[in-house]
Amino acid sequence: MAAKSADVSQASGGSDEGVERSTRIDRVARGEDARAAAPLESHADFTPDTSRDPVGLLLEQAASRVPELVPIRHGRMLVSPFTFFRGAALPMAADLAATPTSGLRVQLCGDAHLSNFGAFASPARRLVFDVNDFDETLPGPFEWDVKRLAASLAVAGRDNGFGRKDRRAIVRSAVEAYRTAMGSFAQQHFMDVWYAHLDVEDTVSGLRSQLKSKQIKATEKMVAKAHTRDSMQALSKLTEVVDGRRRIISEPPLIEPVEDVFAGMQVAAVYELLGTMLGKYRRSLQSDRKHLLEHFAVVQAARKVVGVGSVGTRAWIVLMDGADGTEPLFLQAKEAQTSVLAAYCGSSQYHNEGERVVAGQRLMQAESDILLGWTHTTGPDGVDRDFYVRQLKDWKFSVPIEQLRPSGMQEYGRLCGWTLARAHARSGDRIAMAAYLGGSDEFDQAIAVFAETYADQNERDYAAFQAAVTDGRVEASTEI
Repeated sequence: MAAKSADVSQASGGSDEGVERSTRIDRVARGEDARAAAPLESHADFTPDTSRDPVGLLLEQAASRVPELVPIRHGRMLVSPFTFFRGAALPMAADLAATPTSGLRVQLCGDAHLSNFGAFASPARRLVFDVNDFDETLPGPFEWDVKRLAASLAVAGRDNGFGRKDRRAIVRSAVEAYRTAMGSFAQQHFMDVWYAHLDVEDTVSGLRSQLKSKQIKATEKMVAKAHTRDSMQALSKLTEVVDGRRRIISEPPLIEPVEDVFAGMQVAAVYELLGTMLGKYRRSLQSDRKHLLEHFAVVQAARKVVGVGSVGTRAWIVLMDGADGTEPLFLQAKEAQTSVLAAYCGSSQYHNEGERVVAGQRLMQAESDILLGWTHTTGPDGVDRDFYVRQLKDWKFSVPIEQLRPSGMQEYGRLCGWTLARAHARSGDRIAMAAYLGGSDEFDQAIAVFAETYADQNERDYAAFQAAVTDGRVEASTEI
């Protein structure tokens, strides 16, 4: 009965409340029993369905996106097998649905590839490292996030020209970090797990003895640069002064002010819709953040193309100011559509997809943006859409994956593995998962095999995507 209570709790939203009421012995037994459903070695298996159509799935996604931006998404996916992998979360979700699962559920990121980890400012103004993309978040089997991370390391390693031996070592190291971290979290009090986080500066300091001086200097340079990436930097990069007024620079199709996007319409009506949208967003914030936001007024808004997989979903940047043009705040409102996991893990418990994203992010991240919230609006086209809102820039930076050498990617993969385990330990039964994973490297070895097999599949899918562009089935813009 206790195990059933845990399942219900996790399926409803990843809560650990139910599992904590079971005894440690019961939870260990649950993890060990899960091996009957999915032996550790079974995670090496991947046999693609003969009817799979990854290109068709990507075209289905395009139907709900901004038509003129979809070719940009496809063009960015064409750059390399890794950029294709980044945009192909839906095909991989369909593939993972046919792989063995232990039945141990967590709040999934849903798109845990290595470029969706990064650093940003905590409310205490420290640089922290965490998962930083939650568009697809939903409760589901913990293995799915691990496999997407592992496969991304194998694919990125190939793109960087690493040999098979190096790639295997990188993947095994990341999965080992996940497994051993979960074992460590299983021994800790839940409150300690909840407070756990990865401080970037402390981590860099701790790695000094393991890194060469050039690596230390390069890392410290990235950390220093991250501290400059805030609203003031965004102001200088994204705006200019026109006739004495601060205006967002127009760089179509990547950045287009509202006045350009809705040319021919009453811009005042669009800004009225924006005001309503922001009003609903404010209500999603806790009281002190509402008070903070009340000090800022909207100056201008623009549509902005972001990422790879997200291109084509509606993303807006909103320039706000708290004084006389000297206290800027940039918010980003990003459309939240149904998770790619929903068809395979079940629908979200949240009616608003923006709230789904925010709830998942708060559950998985150690510390989230203080202005993270959600909203809903009916657009000028009469279509209802959900959005989540956050600061556009707050010391955010990502590691340049294409510049990593094998040793650097191995260390980065370990950080991602630890971070993913900490995120999963907050929402799932960490004791059962640790018991399931065990103390040997059997799981690590199996996932390393899966990662290489899936990297092979990704290359075949990339080739099919290229062919679809060539024969006109897929429209792609390769100039942006």
